[in-house]
Amino acid sequence: MSFFCLLWVPLFYLLRRSLVGDRGSGGSVWALLLGSITAIIQFFLGYLVSPGGFGFSRWLFGFIDLVSLPVLLPLVVCFIMLLSRGSSRHMDFANFALLWLIPVGALRALSWSSLSDPILLVLVPLLWTAVAVGISFFINWMMRSFHILIAAVSIICILILPLTAAAVYWAFFSQMTLIGFALLIVIHIPLGFSFLFEQRN
Repeated sequence: MSFFCLLWVPLFYLLRRSLVGDRGSGGSVWALLLGSITAIIQFFLGYLVSPGGFGFSRWLFGFIDLVSLPVLLPLVVCFIMLLSRGSSRHMDFANFALLWLIPVGALRALSWSSLSDPILLVLVPLLWTAVAVGISFFINWMMRSFHILIAAVSIICILILPLTAAAVYWAFFSQMTLIGFALLIVIHIPLGFSFLFEQRN
């Protein structure tokens, strides 16, 4: 399971790049560098939220420390870099986030290896890729269409995805397996759409 946590994100990145291609211009070095710095800081600082039991604090712990915030941070940084470069340049949000998460996954695999917990070592990396690619899909859909309805749906989905990802972690931790699997399938739907509609030209 530690190897899964270590290798899932880089292997998924290579798979996505082979199918979709590199739709960005630059940013790869920055993603790896900033991801490494973030991973080291998180490794030494530890968790920001005390997880507590099975209630809201456990969901908040999953959102901030495990599942959602580690993916939202590179997406926000990528957006800021895109704005600073001007509208003439394009960056692949998903590839940027996946590259950022490679060192994060490596250090998390190291720190979680002694726990042998499949929720941390298997589920969390799956949620990282689902959120990163799913949000990227809705951002690209919104930027391509310029339609108010599509923009509204995309924004709602972008907000719901990280919240639902934390709920998946909470459900599995609380041993609500059926709910966890149902939500896990739901948040992977945008990832599936991204492979269908963003194939290499």
